[in-house]
Amino acid sequence: MRRGLRFVPLALLLAVVLELAVFVGVGRALGYGAAVLLVFAASLLGLVLLRREGMRAWRGFRASAAAGQPPGGQVTDGLVGLAGALLLAVPGLVSGVVGLLLLVPPVRRLARAGVRRATERRVSSMVAGDLFGPRTVRVRQGAPQPTPQPEQPVVVDGGRAIEGEIVEPGRH
Repeated sequence: MRRGLRFVPLALLLAVVLELAVFVGVGRALGYGAAVLLVFAASLLGLVLLRREGMRAWRGFRASAAAGQPPGGQVTDGLVGLAGALLLAVPGLVSGVVGLLLLVPPVRRLARAGVRRATERRVSSMVAGDLFGPRTVRVRQGAPQPTPQPEQPVVVDGGRAIEGEIVEPGRH
């Protein structure tokens, strides 16, 4: 079992306790009828948005594939939108607020970047390149650093080509 998975039941239990506490707090402040109505309205909105976000994600994926572009950006955007709509559809005030935040464009961009970084860490660089295209690198300009002198290449087997493969560190 993976290390992080053993905390999932505890996290779910804490989420349920938090949802109940917030519901009781809102119920006391606005009345329990209004709290139930808020939960119902958020869930209904989430169900409507699930279909819209799903269709939007599918259209974006198909457009990227048809244009011959890497589909990773469209896929991550669709996943974040679907997660937001799903959190809205799940009954609860806290999950509804988090889901609604994931549908707001600036927050959605941040979440999309986080999903991309997490995906790039978990898959090989070749798969990440296929999904997201070539990586961009930021170069800082400053005082020039002294360049080390290149070492003379080692000639193996009389200079003939040798077959091999590149293995990334930690991926065997």
